[in-house]
This record gives sequence, C-alpha cells and structure tokens, in this order.
Amino acid sequence: MNILGYAAESADSALAPFRFERRDPRPDDVAIKILYCGVCHSDLHQARNDWNNSTYPMVPGHEIIGRVTAVGSAVSRFKVGDAVGVGCMVDSCRQCASCKKGLEQYCVQFPIVTYNDPHGTPTYGGYSESIVVTESFVLKVPDGLDLAAAAPLLCAGITTWSPLRHWKVGKGSRVAVVGLGGLGHMALKLAKGLGADVTLFTRSPGKEADARRLGADRIVLSTDAAQMSAAGSQFDFIIDTVPYAHDVNPYLPTLALDGTLVLVGYIGGIEPALNSGPMVFARRSVAGSLIGGIAETQEMLDFCGEHGIASDIEVIRIQDINEAYERMLKSDVKYRFVIDMSSIVA
Repeated sequence: MNILGYAAESADSALAPFRFERRDPRPDDVAIKILYCGVCHSDLHQARNDWNNSTYPMVPGHEIIGRVTAVGSAVSRFKVGDAVGVGCMVDSCRQCASCKKGLEQYCVQFPIVTYNDPHGTPTYGGYSESIVVTESFVLKVPDGLDLAAAAPLLCAGITTWSPLRHWKVGKGSRVAVVGLGGLGHMALKLAKGLGADVTLFTRSPGKEADARRLGADRIVLSTDAAQMSAAGSQFDFIIDTVPYAHDVNPYLPTLALDGTLVLVGYIGGIEPALNSGPMVFARRSVAGSLIGGIAETQEMLDFCGEHGIASDIEVIRIQDINEAYERMLKSDVKYRFVIDMSSIVA
C-alpha cells in the first residue's frame, strides 16, 4: 500500500511530505487508519540524529491512535471500527525470558520499534495516514477516553506508569516527580490516581498552580537549599523525567530508607558522578526504566479510562510539525503536541 507521511530526509532537513510502502496485511495483522499521533521529544532526537543511530528517510511517531480498517483472518481481538493504539514497539522476538514475562521492551534481541528500527528492515511511524501492525502489539482504547488526548499515553503515559507499578506505588506511598513536561505531568496524574502523596521538584516557582491542578500535593523548589533540606528522607520513590544530563545528587538525600530514584527521561552518562554516600548510608537506589510491556500498557490505558486520566495536549496540523519541534526545544507546550492526522490530506 502506498502511504503518505511526513519524513526527515537527513539530520538537518525539515520534515516534509514523503510517500512510502506499507506491507499488505498478513493473517495476524491489523490495518489502522491513523487519527492522531503524539509528538514525543524522542521524535526530535531521532529526526536530528542526536543519538547517532538515525536512518533516513525517517517517518517519526510512536504515540498512535486510530481506527481499525481491516483485520487478518487470524485476528480475534479486534474488529473494523475499533479505536486502537500503537506505541513504541510493533513486535519483538517473543521467545526470550523478557518477552515471555510480558516485558517486550527488554527483549534480548531488542524489540522492533515503530520507526527507525535498527534490525535492517525500515519501519515508518505515525506521522502518516495508516499503519499495519501485528495483533499482539495493538492496544484497545477504552470507551470514553478523548482520542487525541489518549495518544501521548502510548509513550509518556506508559513510561511513567511502568516504574510506578514495578515499585508498587499505591495508597500511602510518598512519591516525588522531577521535572514538569510531557513525562512529568503524566507522572503526577498517574501517581495521584494510584493514591500516592505526590510532590513536584521544580526549578520554576511559576509552575506551582499547574502542578497542583495536575495532582501535586506540594511543590519543592530544587534551587532553594532550605526547601531541599526540609525534604530530607521523605520519599519512597522519585521519578526523574528530565531529558538531559543533570545533577541527580541533590535528590538522593530526600529519599527515605530503601527509597529509589528512577531515571525515565534521560539516557546517557550522569554528570556530575553519583555520590555513593547517601545511597550506602540509607540503602537508597538509583535505577532506570524503559517504556513498558504490552500487557502493562493495556493495564495503564484501562486505568486511565476508569479514572478519566489523559494527557494535556495542544492539537496541531502535520504541516506545523517543524514549528512544533522548535517550540519543544523551548519547552513551549503544555504538555504534549498531538497531530490531527486528518490534516495530512488538507
């Protein structure tokens, strides 16, 4: 099938219209008309080869919401007209220990990612008219969720949900979130929805009102030494959503005994280096977490449907994607851009 999308042809080129071929549906495939696609910061990193692993031409987009237009003969979970989602993965080896545990994101062969896949066969993402995905990697969107606002749940939502569930956050948990952006605002909403007492660490005093609206019970200015000292030994769990290298050390003393800080926004070297003292003397941990498996992504979507949780979004046309990227660099969005893909034929 010949499909229209928007692609980056090189690291320094603007995204522009691009035609490419989608495979014909196989017996276990679901064909999906894309209605909305969220714009993740990693789309920008990939399009501009910030991680030195980009292959061009590249059609970004892994926060996909659409409707089923056709199903293969072996498909049993979906029918034409269903509202569905596709996230960061479109397949995996399905045989390794991680895959068998439902943690396909940790597939030992690395999962097949929705775009810019490293395995050799190009994959093209959600900045396009339609997509074909194996049934096992398609997600059901609960009735009642706003479809546009649901799109970022497929990355920003699951990236924060997975560690919250793994570290068993619930009623009575004391949770803090570092950073208030696409990931941070979902972390606040989901932690609050799970019943936790939630604090936001921020460098910006002006974010307090918005943070409280999103679920924060209190705000700590990380630039204020007195506030940071007063927050000592408080938190069972901290989600750090900052997407660039930054000093993690100031947050470690705010963890309680056996507390964990998990990095979800940044991949790379930590500078300055971690001071082991606060970890050794209170058995604190620093960990990392990558998106989530298909089963827990469905769990997250169902939870959001039951609790009326979705992303705060600004809907744009695909023709405005390059401007949106520049605005993302300035953190000029609250809190996620979502492309109305009907605009691709405008």
